[in-house]
Amino acid sequence: MSLVVTLSGGRLPRILHWGADLGALDDEALAAMERAALPPLGDTVIYAPQPVPILPQLAEAWLGEPGLVGSRDGAAWAPLFREAHGRREDTAAADRLVVRAEDPESALEIEMEIELDEGGLLRARSTLRNLGGAYRVDRLALAFPVPAHADELFDLAGRWTRERSPQRRPFDIGCWVREARGGKPGFEAPTLTVAGEHGFGFDRGEVWGIHLGWSGNQRIVAERTPAGTRMLSGGELLYPDELVLGLGEHVVTPWLYGSWGVGLDALAARFHDHLRARRNHPALPRPMLLNTWEAVYFDHDEAELIAAAERAAALGLERFVLDDGWFGARRHDRAGLGDWVVSPEVWPRGLDALATRVHELGMEFGLWFEPEMVNLDSDLVRAHPEWVFDAGHGVGIPSRHQYVLDLGHDGAFAHVLEQMSALVAQLGIDFIKWDHNRSLLDAGHSPTGRAGHRAQTLALYRLMDTLRERFPGLEIEACSSGGARLDLGMLERADRVWASDCSDPHERADINRWTSLLLPPELIGTHIGEPRAYSTGRVAPLRFRAAVASMWQLGVEADLAELGADERDELQAWVAFHREHRAVLHSGRVVHADAAGGAASLDGVVGATGAVYLYLLRERPPGWPVGRIRLPGLDPARRYRIRLDGPLAAHEAPPWAGGELVLPGRVLTEVGIEAPGVDVDAPVIVFADAF
Repeated sequence: MSLVVTLSGGRLPRILHWGADLGALDDEALAAMERAALPPLGDTVIYAPQPVPILPQLAEAWLGEPGLVGSRDGAAWAPLFREAHGRREDTAAADRLVVRAEDPESALEIEMEIELDEGGLLRARSTLRNLGGAYRVDRLALAFPVPAHADELFDLAGRWTRERSPQRRPFDIGCWVREARGGKPGFEAPTLTVAGEHGFGFDRGEVWGIHLGWSGNQRIVAERTPAGTRMLSGGELLYPDELVLGLGEHVVTPWLYGSWGVGLDALAARFHDHLRARRNHPALPRPMLLNTWEAVYFDHDEAELIAAAERAAALGLERFVLDDGWFGARRHDRAGLGDWVVSPEVWPRGLDALATRVHELGMEFGLWFEPEMVNLDSDLVRAHPEWVFDAGHGVGIPSRHQYVLDLGHDGAFAHVLEQMSALVAQLGIDFIKWDHNRSLLDAGHSPTGRAGHRAQTLALYRLMDTLRERFPGLEIEACSSGGARLDLGMLERADRVWASDCSDPHERADINRWTSLLLPPELIGTHIGEPRAYSTGRVAPLRFRAAVASMWQLGVEADLAELGADERDELQAWVAFHREHRAVLHSGRVVHADAAGGAASLDGVVGATGAVYLYLLRERPPGWPVGRIRLPGLDPARRYRIRLDGPLAAHEAPPWAGGELVLPGRVLTEVGIEAPGVDVDAPVIVFADAF
């Protein structure tokens, strides 16, 4: 792909092209390309479309969303940055452009960084420096342009246990605004905001998408002006006086990421390549784990949990995670949060014996924390009630009987850091499940009552960073009542995400599918839960639960003592299946396809040795049989042997399944194979072995 940026005229950087590869362009061609992008003016420049800088400015005849909104005692509210000058810094990992500009009249200076990494992922951020008296920042956001043929918008929405549900709308004139105000992106987060050609899909139509790498409040805007300009912008959402810069002070925005591709799979692949190229990307293979929550909830018993660890090791699991209920007065969800000390009532010998036994079994030991939360019934709050957020009307409305600990207080930050550090060091904790179950509402910092949302997010980052510095081998899972805090700011610090509290495979197949537009499978933790999902009440057989979970980062969250011999053998077989195929699942290219008008889905991963696909009939289609399913992502020049995994009745198996089927990748991708005749929610694994 190609990115063309101009700095001519001393203006802030403008993107002239972001998309398909333009080949080599010399200076003459670039200058001509810029001239070709200038519109006719008509009777006034103000209403004419123009190449708009990635920080749009009102004073440059931009009547849309300004990139910077702020003031100094009511003045300097319409800044005009100029005399921009830049330098290019090409590295092995990215092409990088750094641009500086000033507005002397407003006493402001800005530095903008634009990067294009090896995989073609674009990202930008800005640093605003105040050169005068106190300057209040109300909005500081960047924007990427998209072309006129991007006439349809796509993003995600949701709720608890139904995160990341897709929605589409025309890219009409005006603004499509998505805001998060709860101190985190939230269940309803757009995750990606995509503009594309009408009718785009996983493998067709040009698409341009943005994502804000920030774990706090945010505002994402897709804007189309009457003149035809289309912009996708993102930045922090700031409450009054939350960001005031003193003389010489500066603020750095979160990274705004942008990905282009032909089809959503190509767009997603750039995010996956970027994440896999990180220095802190977790090593493969990713451990399969047992989480204790749905098995025991708050009912902890040392002997029973040691036995659970032994059963997990016998199944081939590699990590044991003790969930909520091990600390303070935490016998239920109404007490104990904030007191990160092992409960002598439940664990008279501490957690040492359990952690030691887990490590003896060759497994990693993980522990659940919710470091940003407190119950009012806790030793911490009794000692320091001023550490609970309060904007002037008390501690506010509880959620799950809990409130938010204000990490903006140095004492609160140090309290959590030292209690967590002591346990990690003492027990040799390998993994933290980091939860966050209450939104920040009227989160006022005491004693001023000023909004503390932004400071809380920065303190969270500092807390995670400090723990990782102290314990370099420590891994962290990002969880927020499931998938309410899943962003690339968090992924700079986390090794795994809990995409949803819903382990119902019927729901989770879709949740994981759309989560994978941003994150690769090795980062998406998915568990084989109990037969009856507590979040939906739906009952699913082990095969369905295991087939869905095994395509991602596999975990088990069930009472292993309740399994019969046949179920235990079947579960052990699925653990072995994941171990055999995770090298491909956790490194290959993620692809998706639909059949029968969306009634059937195919989600897969393609690697060097072949591909693994999960085929599901989601609902009964009007016609029967489903017909052909195409296998996306295969190398058109290679040949593949196709086989199915799973018991099929005689009437369910297509004729080709009765013998060896070998076809070129081009045929399998363009023509496909007849789908198995299975019923709704009866999964089939399709293998394409390359040779």
